[in-house]
Amino acid sequence: MSNSNPIIGFDAKRIVRNGTGLGSYGRTLVNDLAQFPLQLRLYAPDEGRPDLRNQIVQTNNVSLHTPQGARLGGAFWRSYGIVKELKRDGVQLYHGLSGELPWGIRRSGIKTVVTIHDLIFLRHPEFYNPIDVKIYTWKFRQTIKEARHIIAISECTKRDILEYGGPDVSEDKITLIYQSCSPRFNTRDVNVKNDSRYILSVGSIEPRKNTLLALKALPYLPTDISLVLVGRHTKYTDELIAYAKAHQLEHRLKVLHGVSDEQLPALYAGAECFVYPSVYEGFGIPIIEAVSCGLPVVACTGSCLEEAGGPDSLYVAPDDVLGMADAIRRSLKGAEGREQRIQASMDYIRRFSGNDVAAQVVEVYNKLLLKY
Repeated sequence: MSNSNPIIGFDAKRIVRNGTGLGSYGRTLVNDLAQFPLQLRLYAPDEGRPDLRNQIVQTNNVSLHTPQGARLGGAFWRSYGIVKELKRDGVQLYHGLSGELPWGIRRSGIKTVVTIHDLIFLRHPEFYNPIDVKIYTWKFRQTIKEARHIIAISECTKRDILEYGGPDVSEDKITLIYQSCSPRFNTRDVNVKNDSRYILSVGSIEPRKNTLLALKALPYLPTDISLVLVGRHTKYTDELIAYAKAHQLEHRLKVLHGVSDEQLPALYAGAECFVYPSVYEGFGIPIIEAVSCGLPVVACTGSCLEEAGGPDSLYVAPDDVLGMADAIRRSLKGAEGREQRIQASMDYIRRFSGNDVAAQVVEVYNKLLLKY
């Protein structure tokens, strides 16, 4: 690798710690960027989980860096102490992959890009602890002051940044670059032996995800159809289980925790359709994963999910139980137009392919490196 290749630093905390969501975004992007003539340095408070760390491509232009010398607290190092190490390592541009940048990095002369995934804590603060809303809001204000440029992962997120960013954000400071999903989902040929029929939902199990809507739709669907949820057990999980028991649906609700990345594509492939009834999202990468695995998608209106799923997925209002049931029924195997909608959706999501996304990100890097 030539020393003339730009040195790009990344906030890699979630790359090595988070199994889905922001972690998946970072791992997929770094793996795709590794194909470009760049030196990629991943900075994390610790080495994180081996299974996640090992998903990063092993090439000579990608390296992981953790705190050197006296160990500072992870949060403090990531927010402040890291700047000294970035300068020492010759980092020319630093990319905050999860909506945050270190304090004072702009003054250091290092170019800065931040990806902002969503501002749900501002748009729907009712889904958050009030103290968390204040903390997240303060971090957002600091980050947009530190950032030379912002990447928004959807048109919806871009609109929210402009609305809530105030004088620190102008439209020319934001570039819309959609997410891509891991190539492991890019197949309809996963070998699945499955005698049960189910609809699938993947993601955080929390009130904002509105999974109760899909559960309420079950009585209007064939009795052999179950709802399978994949996500970490939460208080909202207990509420869903209690609702299922109270309405004699417990045998039709299955909650799976600790599903590995290797197992997930098979779960998608074995489902009849994917449901994502979230009230508000920044993008909705599970929709892309589902379509990549050949599933029809039913989601909710009101945020960015139409951007992710395209015009051939089906959408209902977040409180429309009968509409959700009807859309799921139209997405089950054998339903009229199902296969045509799947194919059209697969054509639509080609715009989110990894290499195209990475090339757009590299273009942002190059403009910043040449401009300042």
